[in-house]
Parts: sequence; C-alpha cells; structure tokens
Amino acid sequence: MIPAADLHRLTLKLDETIARLISQGIVYYGNGAARGFDTIAAAAVLRQREHNPAIKLILALPCRDQDARWPEADKLKYRRLLNAADKVVCLSERYHDGVMAARNQHLVNHSGICVAYMTHGRSGTSMTVRLAREQGLTVINLAESLS
Repeated sequence: MIPAADLHRLTLKLDETIARLISQGIVYYGNGAARGFDTIAAAAVLRQREHNPAIKLILALPCRDQDARWPEADKLKYRRLLNAADKVVCLSERYHDGVMAARNQHLVNHSGICVAYMTHGRSGTSMTVRLAREQGLTVINLAESLS
C-alpha cells in the first residue's frame, strides 16, 4: 500500500523517471495492471504518450477476471487502462494459484528495466524485483528515492 502522503511525490518521480527512460530511447512499457503502483505507473506512461505517440503501453494481465473482487471505483480505472492500452496480453482465462507469479515472470522476460515501488522484501513486488535482478535487469525502486 502506498501511503497517501507519498502519492504526489511518487507521481512526480514516475513522470521524471519515464521521461528519462524515453530520452534513452525506451518506448515500450509493460505493466501488470494491478491496483496501486501499476495503475499509477500506467497513468504516467499514458501522460507521456500524449506528448509522444511512439510510447506504447502493454498490459500483461495475470487472468481475464483479475478485477472480479475489486471495488467498483478500481474496476472503472482498470477498464479505462484496458481501453487506453496499445496491447493487452492475458495469460489465463481465470485466476488460479501461480497466475500472478506467471504474470510477473512474463513482465520480467519481456523487459530490460524494472521500475518498481518496493518498501519491504515479502511481496509479489519483491519477488518480481528479485527475478529482474537475477536476469540482469536494471531495477529502479522509486520507494528508495522517496524515503
């Protein structure tokens, strides 16, 4: 969970980070479309795409029913992201054990850099960051820059 006090600074840091990556020639941005950081990061990519149509947002969904138990407000944001994405990859029709890990592995396998918000070492995010580091990806943990 991202503390409310950090949201504004995190959004600014994301915009700055993505702008820097774009200046380095990175135009494809994979995202897990989960609640929280993924949603905030996808919105940042979409803001950058307004100024540079070459930017592409690719959503990797763990399962088609990912949002089944989400609050209605989050479902609405999710549907907007799905509609705005340049590509949507769905790894499974339904939720099952291991589908989130498969999504995280897919994101790492198709990335050169991992931008994350990780505050502790026991989460899906930490597992994704570990996978990214094991595969030699550069990891940018924005939580470190906010502390």
